[in-house]
Amino acid sequence: MFNLKDIISSIADVGQKLFKKSEIKKDNLESIISLCDDLISNKGAAFGITVARDITDLYQTLSPDNKLLFFKKINEKYKPSHTKVNEAIENYKKTQTDINLSKLFNVSEGKRRELFRRMNMSPNGISTIVSLREDLLKILDKNKDLQVLDDDLRELFKSWFNPGFLKLTKITWDTKAAILEKIMQYERVHKIKDMNELKRRLGEDRRFFSYFHPALEDEPIIFVQVALTNGLGKSIQEIKKPRSEGDKKYDTATFYSISNCQEGLSRVTLGNFLIKRVVYELQEELPNIKNFGTLSPIVGFRNWFLTLEESKIKNILGKIPYENISFLKSKDLKIGDTRIASNKEAIIRLVAHYLVNEKNKKLLPVNDVCRFHLGNGAIIDDIVVNANISDVGFERSFGVMVNYLYELKSIEKNHEDYINNKRVIISDKLKKFI
Repeated sequence: MFNLKDIISSIADVGQKLFKKSEIKKDNLESIISLCDDLISNKGAAFGITVARDITDLYQTLSPDNKLLFFKKINEKYKPSHTKVNEAIENYKKTQTDINLSKLFNVSEGKRRELFRRMNMSPNGISTIVSLREDLLKILDKNKDLQVLDDDLRELFKSWFNPGFLKLTKITWDTKAAILEKIMQYERVHKIKDMNELKRRLGEDRRFFSYFHPALEDEPIIFVQVALTNGLGKSIQEIKKPRSEGDKKYDTATFYSISNCQEGLSRVTLGNFLIKRVVYELQEELPNIKNFGTLSPIVGFRNWFLTLEESKIKNILGKIPYENISFLKSKDLKIGDTRIASNKEAIIRLVAHYLVNEKNKKLLPVNDVCRFHLGNGAIIDDIVVNANISDVGFERSFGVMVNYLYELKSIEKNHEDYINNKRVIISDKLKKFI
């Protein structure tokens, strides 16, 4: 039985025979730009599918240097024409009709997005374009002029990867082996060492959900891992332990890992929809689960602290002597140092300040994970010392983690308060540390 990709491939094969084109040279910038011109200028479906496949195939043969030149060429060649935009503005001012408004919109967009839309007709169009953006992101810091090209791709991805097009799938030990292997590969928060550990994460007291896109067969887009617990989880080591028999009357879902599988979809909002959808699924399956929250990493806290001047640390600590936590700056500090637990209050005070008071240029928390959960309507519920006693946990934040709490009745209000007023909401028990 044919699937959609097979049908599109067969059309491209027929088109290859019908349309006589010059020989395509691998890793050749001139060839791929010529094909892009053909794709933009011709509206025939069969021809378009054939050319789109040629472009996506040829792109994958480009060297890194030619990929950069390709980006710069299409960025400049298919950008909006300022002259045409000004003309369209004047026409709309003179005659404010829907037709003139539509023309203004079309010329102001340029042809870059249309190029990618037509490239997406290729059988492997969407996967190649996601890979293309991954390549683009790697060089963006040194090529700021390509930011507008990235903006175009992000806008397209917001439509192409709209949650309405994505399929939520529960991952179990019976899921296809190819998918399970990719999940092990893509897990970014808490690495999965082997199949035994993966099996533990798919156990009876665990839930694992992933989004898939219909055009990316067996390719996870983003996934979330959930532990069924009594109260929010306080230790990632406990969550990862082999299950022991005990109380099965869980009342809480602790989200402990969310991994975006595709680098090319970075900064394309998917996680917030995933969490809300999984909450709904858990409520349907497990009505006894009443509480929802996370045990989340604080990536960047340790590096932030190590760069702080002593005077600022003293100011944050208040009456707590700086000497109590100066050991955190020692190069000889090791995982499990007993002084970390002994100075719990000082460390919580530092973390609370970091999450609540340290802001980026948009006056939002500097920590990515914090922004993500607050933007979804969560509150900062607790700061847990020695929650991740591992090399990774120590490198991120001296082993400290955060519980973000999703109070279902307050999620929308919290979200609005954060987005509109930039308000960071914390639990009553943490207020004394600020």
